[in-house]
Amino acid sequence: MTKVALVTGASGGIGREIALTLAKSGFDIGIHYRSGEEQAKSLYNEIGSLGRRAALLKGDLSGSDDCKNVVESCVFELGGLYALINNAGITDDALLMRMEDEQFEKVMKANLNSCFYCTREALSHLVKARQGRIINISSVVGITGNIGQANYAASKAAIIGFGKSVAKEAARRGICVNTVAPGYIQTPMTDVLPEDIKKNMLDRIPLKRFGTPSDVAGVVAFLCSDAAS
Repeated sequence: MTKVALVTGASGGIGREIALTLAKSGFDIGIHYRSGEEQAKSLYNEIGSLGRRAALLKGDLSGSDDCKNVVESCVFELGGLYALINNAGITDDALLMRMEDEQFEKVMKANLNSCFYCTREALSHLVKARQGRIINISSVVGITGNIGQANYAASKAAIIGFGKSVAKEAARRGICVNTVAPGYIQTPMTDVLPEDIKKNMLDRIPLKRFGTPSDVAGVVAFLCSDAAS
């Protein structure tokens, strides 16, 4: 039976590559997007060309209602759910003394709250099947911290703790929960960082190269496979 994966924030960057890699592995894909409609439609067509089904799922995951609708629509349109990839996220950088309340709250809602809401909704389906995967995309910044990213780092650190807790709750139901914490990955979201920050990050990477979305997608595909049971 074909397995279904819901990828949040799938319209660009890491999410797009995860969706394509899973489709090539035999998954049908729920393509969540918030604003990148044209990119999502392009991804939909590309997945179709691979012989797999896809569903376009628009929503603002910072609110619980949209998360519920996205998960339920994915299940309805594709006939089930096996894997949830919590990839959606944003940045809004500023030094802490200059960071506005709205900047902090917006990033926490988009990154952490969305992970909580979507996971809660997905678990209601995965528990019934007594199998499945939940993969959270965190960041190395959630471990190391980063200047100007107190909001982003806090949200990604919280996702790590969240994932560890959910993993212990879900294991008894046959559901594996993992969190991937990539380093610097070349995407449109990271391309806007100042050059001095990019150089500082590169200097700390032993391979002296930045990661690519396919590096992350390969890890996620493994964690969603039977080999990672």
